[in-house]
Amino acid sequence: QVQLVESGGGLVQPGGSLRLSCVASGIRFSVNAMGWYRQAPGKQRELVAVITSGGSTTYADSVKGRFTISRDNAKNTMYLEMNSLKPEDTAVYYCHAQFLPYWGQGTQVTVSS
Repeated sequence: QVQLVESGGGLVQPGGSLRLSCVASGIRFSVNAMGWYRQAPGKQRELVAVITSGGSTTYADSVKGRFTISRDNAKNTMYLEMNSLKPEDTAVYYCHAQFLPYWGQGTQVTVSS
């Protein structure tokens, strides 16, 4: 059984930071590209960042320079370090195993004063 479990979301003030985690089980995590996506109310789900099995990374223009995606294959865990958060970063953030039909349940990030 495949599980992707996100954690680390919450309420933060503009300019603040959060670190999201995604723990994977039931897949060969180390050989899978993994991604973070987000969906704001009334909007489509969008790509935030992707990391390949080899550690190469890609970011949406809106988060470049502020967010960092990383992975620890020994822990089957992917991370998203989010700095300089803005109100427009408010969304539910999802973990996804690229090229596989598996998604996490999402974790809410709210950026507000």
